[in-house]
Amino acid sequence: MAREIIEAPLPGKILQVNVTVGNTVEEGGVVCTIEAMKMENPILSPVRGSVTEVAVSVGQLVKTGDKIAVIE
Repeated sequence: MAREIIEAPLPGKILQVNVTVGNTVEEGGVVCTIEAMKMENPILSPVRGSVTEVAVSVGQLVKTGDKIAVIE
């Protein structure tokens, strides 16, 4: 099974985390929401699979390329 690392596409603050380890996420499902420049940006899963790692928490600041979650 392929391992997909979801990375932050832009810098910002994590407003909401929608998954936990063990959850199944659908392709296009919202993994988390990042606030950047006063706009809320949903971060979507590119694949269907099981969440094996969540690397962020609410309130955390992320940079472009930071790991958000791992889906297998």
